[in-house]
Amino acid sequence: MKATKTIKIYKANIFEKIARSATVFTGTTTSFMLAVSIIATWLITGPLFDFSDTWQLVINTGTTIITFLMVFLIQRTQNKDSKAIHLKLNELLASLKGPSNRLVDVEDLTEGELEILAVF
Repeated sequence: MKATKTIKIYKANIFEKIARSATVFTGTTTSFMLAVSIIATWLITGPLFDFSDTWQLVINTGTTIITFLMVFLIQRTQNKDSKAIHLKLNELLASLKGPSNRLVDVEDLTEGELEILAVF
């Protein structure tokens, strides 16, 4: 009895759509200018609030939240890009007749196993 692989076609869920849109937007000049304007507004309002602890806490809290969320967004995007590159390289290796394709799934190895391969 031969085992067959079932390929599931995944439809982009709402989180993936939001993540893709956020990734695209955060890499634009508009988002950079928005960030600069937020910082400028915060600096300008400093004298109005006598440079109080609350005034400082506002920017610290805001930047911490944005940084926290961006770490996960960047990691998600990096994982997706890495997987796509691995699939493309695997396809190229599999299509060539000369080179060995024994390293097609090398990304699944542990760091120790990769070190052993690097010696050869």
